Amino acid sequence: MSDPQTVSAAVAKLYDTYPFPPEPLLDEPPPGYNWRWNWLAAHSFCTGRKPDRSNIRILDAGCGTGVGTEYLVHLNPQADITAIDLSSGALAVAQERCQRSGANRVKFHHLSLYDADQLEGEFDLINCVGVLHHLPDPIRGIQSLAKKLAPGGLMHIFVYGELGRHEIKLMQQAIALLQGDQRGDYKDGVQVGRQIFASLPEKNRLVQREQERWSIENQRDECFADMYVHPQEIDYNIDTLFELIDASSLEFVGFSNPRVWDLNRLLGKAPDLIDRVQNLSDRQRYRLIELLDPETIAHYEFFLARPPFDRTDWSNDQDLLQAIPDRSPCMDGWDSRCLFNYDYQIVNLSEVEWQFLKASDGNENRTVEEILKDVPLGLDGVRSLQQQQLILLTAR
Repeated sequence: MSDPQTVSAAVAKLYDTYPFPPEPLLDEPPPGYNWRWNWLAAHSFCTGRKPDRSNIRILDAGCGTGVGTEYLVHLNPQADITAIDLSSGALAVAQERCQRSGANRVKFHHLSLYDADQLEGEFDLINCVGVLHHLPDPIRGIQSLAKKLAPGGLMHIFVYGELGRHEIKLMQQAIALLQGDQRGDYKDGVQVGRQIFASLPEKNRLVQREQERWSIENQRDECFADMYVHPQEIDYNIDTLFELIDASSLEFVGFSNPRVWDLNRLLGKAPDLIDRVQNLSDRQRYRLIELLDPETIAHYEFFLARPPFDRTDWSNDQDLLQAIPDRSPCMDGWDSRCLFNYDYQIVNLSEVEWQFLKASDGNENRTVEEILKDVPLGLDGVRSLQQQQLILLTAR
């Protein structure tokens, strides 16, 4: 199946048969948040500072059943949202989902990523999660989206990693062999796959990996089909990933799960090795991490930006003193001193950190310097809150 139109038709058929993701439709806004879909939090993560405006344009490129689209609407109340997808069946679910939850600021279009140039204007934020790796030509897809990204705009991408999905690839090929001429009948593929898992020995490597990582979500046929009988999938490693990124002509900002890409979690007990790492390029360090911890790297999630794109590190004390802090919108449990941060990790605030966050909550004009007169946190403490994404800073 090499013809792009044939591949696209097969992908559309899969998602018409099994609309994905199969999250329930709600008559209220979705619970929680994904900070990567919140413009204020994402912009602050990428640049170090709060954006100048919130009335932006957002594109959900490959929206599926609208789970991400719905969040984008509710998390960005001043934004104009557009969503596109290849599957008419998935789009119908997306439209119903957003209508039912009151996410009514969305323009839906039945379009391939390749045809994004048909959309009007440019976008400040493009969300493309779980889509590029299903295209017959991902480079053409990312280039099509890159042309629609506004100067200074951000694109968040999620694609599969080959090392952490090795057993998935083996099962995909096994199912395809057993389906034979019935390949493309996705309901048959799901039935065959479930029979294989039920028949294999308990200690079989494919069974164990499924049980450890995927089995809960794969109880739903939609998830099982998306994982094991998809007609088109390209899995990446660091080298091929950056070939894709370089082809976009956009700037790589960084991975949006940075803790995974910290070598200290793997080699921190060996200072001599950490010293050797200093001689490696960023890409070589990333490659080393995935080689040492292949099971963890089942996907890559990252931000790209279109220049001009500037970062602020707040290393200058005077700049930081004159900055205006605001509490991050992505935390659960506020205003308790024990809360969940932007990644749903537990944070225990000290009394003085909590007081500074209270003073920053909804703040529009008080500077760090003015707040520190009342709250003795110190500049290092302010920087710590900013680096933890608990406060967003605006240059005065």
